[in-house]
Amino acid sequence: MKPLQIDLVSDIACPWCAIGYARLEQAMATLKDEFDFTVEWHAFELNPDATSDGEPILQALSRKYGRSPADMEAAQANMMAIAKDLGLNFTRMQERYTRNTFDGHRLVKWAGKQGLATEMKKALFTAYFGEAANIADPDVLAACAESIGLEGDKARAILASDDYADVVRADEARYQRAGVSAVPTFIINQKYMISGAQEPDSLIEAFRQIAAETAATAAD
Repeated sequence: MKPLQIDLVSDIACPWCAIGYARLEQAMATLKDEFDFTVEWHAFELNPDATSDGEPILQALSRKYGRSPADMEAAQANMMAIAKDLGLNFTRMQERYTRNTFDGHRLVKWAGKQGLATEMKKALFTAYFGEAANIADPDVLAACAESIGLEGDKARAILASDDYADVVRADEARYQRAGVSAVPTFIINQKYMISGAQEPDSLIEAFRQIAAETAATAAD
């Protein structure tokens, strides 16, 4: 099988990132006999100012995009329908509040050391969009860690320290320098960039095209 590395730049607070990964999972399942996939998660913060935590999401989005709360509610309802079709829990996404995700990204890096980065990311997505949980709260984050089999006390100890903070900041800076300004962004084989929550068929076509181009380049 052909190796395919996917560096996935995303934020826990980004609903399209959850949708984008679910679509990626479908694409990878279709191509499981063609490619040997490696997925690595990278941090991005939509709300890097921790002091702005706690604003109702519809109000915050309305101000950010200059659209009415009703417009934003309709847009969120559309995402909820898409998520439901993908098997994602977005049932309380309109009840959530703006949250800083830096500590969540630290736990994703820690979980990655145990081979559980994807499971941690999914648990955080479910907590935020499905439960409207405060994903900046250490107890919520520790509960997410416990839900995937990691030690809650260890998670709390990490959150009380600066562990993985430098790793997350370096991760963010690296992809900002690479030109990533919106998420999700998929970087394939450290060379090709795909932006947005693409449909599975689009990803399948892109992966096959990238593999063909890589093979042609290797043959030259």
